[in-house]
Amino acid sequence: MRPFVFGLVALPLGCGHQATHHESPPRPAVPLIEWFVVSHNELAVQMEVSPPGRQPWKDSFPWSTVQRVCFKCEEPEVSDGLYVFTSPRPESYVIPTEARGGRELWFEILRRGLFDSELAIRAAASSEGLFCWPSQ
Repeated sequence: MRPFVFGLVALPLGCGHQATHHESPPRPAVPLIEWFVVSHNELAVQMEVSPPGRQPWKDSFPWSTVQRVCFKCEEPEVSDGLYVFTSPRPESYVIPTEARGGRELWFEILRRGLFDSELAIRAAASSEGLFCWPSQ
């Protein structure tokens, strides 16, 4: 299997790999919804992440610091991602849409006008690509 690395955990992608008698049978991947939780309130977004076999971590950011949001469409085997850029740090927060609370976070981003609704429709109709708001 070819791994796709999301955050700190490699998620297997099925590429026709077959186990031989020398290999252990592959362990089923733990669904994101079981180890990546995102929530929000009026002031902030919180993440609680417990990747299998890795150290758990928590992080958060205030809504008031959001400067740019990107939506990345992925292949069917990989969760689409939200890339949230904030003023306190140069790198983005990457939040999979398949995380527990990921869909609700996306709807809240749209409700707050942090991502253009027409661009969101184009992104939803696409099979791949990176869509950012604002575009620059």
